[in-house]
Amino acid sequence: MNVPVATRPTPPIGTDERSQVLGEFRDIRRSRGRWRFRLALLGPAFVVAVAYVDPGNVATNVEAGARTGYMLVWVVVLANIMALLVQYLSAKLGLATGRNLPEQCRELAPPWLSRLLWAQAELVAMATDLAEFAGAALGLSLLFGMPIPLAALVTAVVSFAVLACQQRGCRAFEIAVMALLFLVLAGFAYDLLTVGHQSAAGAAAGLVPHLSGEDTALLAVAIVGATVMPHAVYLHSALTQRRVRTNTSGDQRFLLRYLRIDCALGFTIAGAVNLGMLCLSAALFRHTAWGDLDAVTAAHTDLGRTVGGGAAMAFAVALLASGISSASVGTYAGQVVMQGFLRRRIPLFARRLVTMAPALLVLCVGLPITSTLVFSQVVLAFGIPFVLFPLVVITRRRDLMGPLTNRPATTAAGALVCALVVCLNAYLIVTMV
Repeated sequence: MNVPVATRPTPPIGTDERSQVLGEFRDIRRSRGRWRFRLALLGPAFVVAVAYVDPGNVATNVEAGARTGYMLVWVVVLANIMALLVQYLSAKLGLATGRNLPEQCRELAPPWLSRLLWAQAELVAMATDLAEFAGAALGLSLLFGMPIPLAALVTAVVSFAVLACQQRGCRAFEIAVMALLFLVLAGFAYDLLTVGHQSAAGAAAGLVPHLSGEDTALLAVAIVGATVMPHAVYLHSALTQRRVRTNTSGDQRFLLRYLRIDCALGFTIAGAVNLGMLCLSAALFRHTAWGDLDAVTAAHTDLGRTVGGGAAMAFAVALLASGISSASVGTYAGQVVMQGFLRRRIPLFARRLVTMAPALLVLCVGLPITSTLVFSQVVLAFGIPFVLFPLVVITRRRDLMGPLTNRPATTAAGALVCALVVCLNAYLIVTMV
């Protein structure tokens, strides 16, 4: 679709629209070989998948495995299935409309509602930044014995360096983030293989949905919040909205096939990492009397004692990589939210300074890190319906989506995901009252 210059949306991230796209569909196809062309279409889902293995995921999965064993395996699996559907809808919205989800909400909703959605999105972004900085700082502390406040400052500097890759174009940033994602995968895979003592029967029993009390309900909500992350949903639509420019519905359908492949690969990897975290924790703490231990720190200590220093180092490196990569992705998402809802934009690095300030303050106070991480993910869970409902409503509108409009079954599945999240949040509130 050719968009007139006067009405073309402002690029959501970065400083130059050319750095956000690969180019015209047919030009890319002609200029690259068959496999290079196909590989070039992959990437956005892997960037977003980094948010699904951030320190909030590490904390909730490790805490869940330590406290409940394999009981919440079903929550991890279900949350990743829901995330795959939600992210697919978000990516499809950007591809079909040339606008991201916040921009669509601003255009379609009354001004007061658009501002309300922006305000809650910013609160969710603060909770996300808290998890990312706390996790990366803890990773540095575990690796080098660095004080947490100093480690948080180092994390900020490194995240700036990753963001600088964006100035070299979207592909450079995607490759940098994908490399960090695979580093996280390698670290937790190594630990899972070296620990052993996995119970296939226990994991299979954990696929049966059940909860038992306030603690498991809290952890279940935190796992969902850590997986179906609102800021990741906003971001995915921005990453696909003008990445490859198309002129025909046939080109859009072709790109949609690779969008599905991109989502399937990226979120399958993220789901496997999340499941591995929980199983690793369940194996580590299977004979441990649970008290007031900090689960993440205790997991690192137990790995060093029972397996060896290499396993403990792999755990800390994976935690650090997850924090650095997800912090950079979170900053992108925050820029998309502000520009989309308010048509306002601040320099990317200035936003990084603003959003990390609350996280640095919390870390300097000295609150228990794992508990803080888990609480931040509960906050995210309560923000999910505010992004899911508009997403499902918009993607079912043929006047906006054209040939990529949702099928009735897809809309029903999206509505079901929204209902499940609301019910789980309500269940937590009931159990805590």
